[in-house]
Amino acid sequence: MTEQESKKIVEVNLPVLKKRTDSVLKGAGGFAVSTVKLPKAFWPVAQLLIRENNVSREELANSLDSLFDALYQHPLSEHSRSFTSYLRKYKLLPNEESTENLIRFLVKQVVARSPVEIPDVIVEEFWSFFQELISAPELKGLVELNLDIVRLVLRTYEPLLVELINKVKQIRKVNQIAVSDMMQKSQILRGDLRILKRQIKAIRYIKPFLQTDPKDFSAQAEIISKMVREFGPLFIKMAQVAAANADLLPEEIASELRVFQEDVDPMLPEDVMQAFMEVFGKSPQEIYFNFDIEKPLKSGSIGSVYLAKKPMIKNGVEVLVPVIVKVARHNLEREFQMGSLAIELMLMSSQYWAPHSKLLPFLSAMSEQIKEFTKGFEQELNFEDEAAIQRRFITRSQKSNVWHVPQLYFSSGRILEMEFLDDAMAIKQAINEHQGKNRNRFQRKVAENFLFTILEHLIIHQEFHGDLHPGNIMVDADAQLYLIDWGNAVDMNGKWALIWNYLTAVLAGDSDSLARVLIDMSTDPTANELRFDEIKKALDETLAKKQITPLDKRAIITLYREGQKGLHRRFQASLQLMSNTYQLGIVMQSDYLHLSRSIVAMAGTYLNMYDGVSKLTMAVDLLKDLSLFPANLIKDRVSLKGGEVRRMLSVGE
Repeated sequence: MTEQESKKIVEVNLPVLKKRTDSVLKGAGGFAVSTVKLPKAFWPVAQLLIRENNVSREELANSLDSLFDALYQHPLSEHSRSFTSYLRKYKLLPNEESTENLIRFLVKQVVARSPVEIPDVIVEEFWSFFQELISAPELKGLVELNLDIVRLVLRTYEPLLVELINKVKQIRKVNQIAVSDMMQKSQILRGDLRILKRQIKAIRYIKPFLQTDPKDFSAQAEIISKMVREFGPLFIKMAQVAAANADLLPEEIASELRVFQEDVDPMLPEDVMQAFMEVFGKSPQEIYFNFDIEKPLKSGSIGSVYLAKKPMIKNGVEVLVPVIVKVARHNLEREFQMGSLAIELMLMSSQYWAPHSKLLPFLSAMSEQIKEFTKGFEQELNFEDEAAIQRRFITRSQKSNVWHVPQLYFSSGRILEMEFLDDAMAIKQAINEHQGKNRNRFQRKVAENFLFTILEHLIIHQEFHGDLHPGNIMVDADAQLYLIDWGNAVDMNGKWALIWNYLTAVLAGDSDSLARVLIDMSTDPTANELRFDEIKKALDETLAKKQITPLDKRAIITLYREGQKGLHRRFQASLQLMSNTYQLGIVMQSDYLHLSRSIVAMAGTYLNMYDGVSKLTMAVDLLKDLSLFPANLIKDRVSLKGGEVRRMLSVGE
């Protein structure tokens, strides 16, 4: 190489080399400056810990948010994103291709295992939705993802951390009892870890479920049952909801789910004893006769029910009266919170296995929706709240001869004592007591009374039982209903207008009205109102894909031309559109979620009452009972008054 050529190379490369050197030095300098600034980011949190005054949850949350903002802005997070992209590019980590392959496998499994044939058009619509969802990937790095997970866990424990911090601040001022209480609070974390470990372990059953023969419903049912039982109360509650509308499921799976309506694993004797010591300071044997702590009458996700006898004064004489004693399980609140956290962690970690930026708001909204959904279940954890609901409906039931509610004798946070129904039994058992035509008549009478009860609750009282699955309904020989387990009630006050507006907006294809209704039903209407145009645009696209055209002044002609298929398509859209809220990042209020849950439970229970009866008979009965409700209500009230008059006359004689 000549000297002239060497000089030419140096002249060309020196600027490039200088530029790269400057970039490296600048990056190193930025990294060093950002690292030096990190201790300053920790200072607000440190100030909260060292100051004398107590800490509020809002202060702790704001300080932690500021700290994590600083961590996200550190150059290491940006380098992590580039490094993660490199690993995904060379398939050292799951990438977009692996995500699509994973979801294609899951879709294939769903189609193969469906008890009913899924039309190709539905599968094609799903893939169209999926391609839109992942069209613009902006992926997070591993460091950012781990920071997200750490912040999620800390946010879950913020109330506990605040309590512990404030206890530490007061440690010099408190006596030994308070110190002991602080230690008990610290033990919550250990207990939570055991719960969380068990729940995450239960999710392992998903793999063997997918490995079963798609048509081997017995094996699938067994796996589902094991997973639900191991996960605990939250999954048991969800199984009960599914069982209430299991008519579309294979019989093997439906049967396993129905078990969770009738009975689950009983409470441990030591847990029952602990509840009685907590409430009464006595064992149940000191309060009741024939209380067998190891043999509950029935067990559910919330607690166990026992049959015992208790001395009571009746007509001036002390007699032994059979009573039902309901005992709440220990640590239920933590079970539900950890269950929600386990599902959130699973969804969060799915960003690693299925990395797509469009999936992030979808999964985040789904995660928030699950937390909102569990709120309705958490209302059932305090028996004092349940007792208040039950007392309201006891008063209302005294005006009817069709439905009844057991009397309450005692209530506390973990123990309820109520009337024993010696002349009523579970619906299935009551129906099986009859044969032939008598069975058919009895079923239809029970269904008639059930529909009458629902309509009275909805129209007259504007409130109804939040979980009317078959396990919560008992029937006597005259087909009269006895409603039990009042842990949850749905209040319809203020909801009718929104529900009506939602249905009419979907049926009319009015995206403007539909967007406003969904925003009003969301947990954060103010923030979602700012996104109105974005939400409306997405709804326009969705309605167009579902071939739902807006109705104008010629609505009747349009509906006539579309025919029954068009009307069915519009009604189905009203059910499907809710799922789009995840894609839009909208989280629905728990009241509306549990309203839909309650409606599904009631519809499933009503259908089950017609088991073995023709669909035509059911349809005729439904139309007849709906139209005759006003007359039946008057008849029920008159017969009740007539009974009271006859009793008064008999007493006078």
